[in-house]
Amino acid sequence: MIREAAPADIPAMEAFLSRHPETSMFLRSNIAAQGVGQTEHPYSGDYLIWPAEGPIRAIFGISGRGFLMLQCPGQEREAFDAAAAHFAGRHMRGLTGEAGQARAYLDALGLTAQIERNEVEPLYSLDLADLPEVPGKLRAPEPGDEALLTRWFRAYIADTGLAPADPGEAQEEAERRARDVIAGSPPCRLMIEDGQPVAMAALNAEVADVVQVGGVYVPRETRNRGLGRRVTALLLAQARESGARLALLFAANPAAARAYEGIGFRRIGDYRVAMPDRVLTIPGGVSA
Repeated sequence: MIREAAPADIPAMEAFLSRHPETSMFLRSNIAAQGVGQTEHPYSGDYLIWPAEGPIRAIFGISGRGFLMLQCPGQEREAFDAAAAHFAGRHMRGLTGEAGQARAYLDALGLTAQIERNEVEPLYSLDLADLPEVPGKLRAPEPGDEALLTRWFRAYIADTGLAPADPGEAQEEAERRARDVIAGSPPCRLMIEDGQPVAMAALNAEVADVVQVGGVYVPRETRNRGLGRRVTALLLAQARESGARLALLFAANPAAARAYEGIGFRRIGDYRVAMPDRVLTIPGGVSA
């Protein structure tokens, strides 16, 4: 049996997820910021606890924007099937999680064959005490950066395979992301050279003393100069000053992996990013 999580469950959910910090950041961050239950906020979500009674062994979530998250370290098929059945009829834009768990969940959902982008990316961690010092200047995005950031996010989501198939939707997604980072969520920083932004990096999740890096982007005309490595290191130096102890990220390509390894990140596992080209409806409880 599986059940919906209630606000009273949050301490037990955090205790369970904190035992798996490397692959629980989206779950932990969203729950810490928004609690449980859907609101108008896009990062709010509905969550399921399995089993319904006794110690928690798995948590499944779906955000307001239709992104599925999970932590099911035992990979019990009963848990995956129960979550799939419960979320039947809901809209899905993507799924992320530890590689093996996410694949098993997609199979239980009956959606594996419908996912155009279903990639396993290397998962990295870095003790921020070992972060090297690098030169550079950062600033927060601000009003007036909208056009630049929209171009950058349009290129970023295309480079990472996250862009919607419809060009209009891709433009809307880029504009939304630009507005969000100017508003401060997620925390994003621009690296400045000669008074101009040349790269960006963001934190896509923060919980306790752990941060997760996302949205690292260097325009094509300024690549191959080590800017991705530097902007990431500078962003993490600021996070360390604010109390962060551990940094996590997953690398979208070998070039990104080399850049992260250059500032001390080490590979600790694999993470799956599954993104369909269109919004899917979850059939629920269908074995692939």
